[in-house]
Amino acid sequence: MYQYFGLGCRNVTKIFVPKNYDFVPLLDAFKKFDHLVDHHKYKNNYDYNLAIHILNNQYYMTNGSIILVENESPFSPISQLHYEYYSNEDDVREKLKNDQNIQCIVSKNDIDFGGAQRPDVCDYADGVDTMEFLQHLS
Repeated sequence: MYQYFGLGCRNVTKIFVPKNYDFVPLLDAFKKFDHLVDHHKYKNNYDYNLAIHILNNQYYMTNGSIILVENESPFSPISQLHYEYYSNEDDVREKLKNDQNIQCIVSKNDIDFGGAQRPDVCDYADGVDTMEFLQHLS
C-alpha cells in the first residue's frame, strides 16, 4: 500500500478483514514506512484527514503515518486506508466482482501481493483492449 503511493489508479485503497481482526500487528508493520510523513504532500493529506476524523468525532486508528477507517467506499484518500469486516469470503468476492470501479483484486487467489502495479500485457485498463479499439476506428 505504501510502496505505490502516488503511482496511480491501482493503489490499494481498501482491505477486507475478518471480524475481530487485530489491527495492532498491521499498524506496527506499517511503521517501517513512517518516512512518508516527511513527504510534504503526503503529510498534508495525513494532517487534513486526521483533523476531519477528530472534528467529526469519528473512530479511526493511526500509527502516525496512516489512518485506518472503517468505510464501505472502495476508494480512500492519500494517507488513509479503508477497511471493511467480512464473515464470508465468497460474499466479498461477489461484491467486488459486481463493482465496475474495481480494477483489480489483490489476494492469495487473485493478483499476487505487490503485483497490482505490474499489470500483464493482457491486463487492459478498464477492460478495454486499446490496440483492438484503435484498429477498428474508421
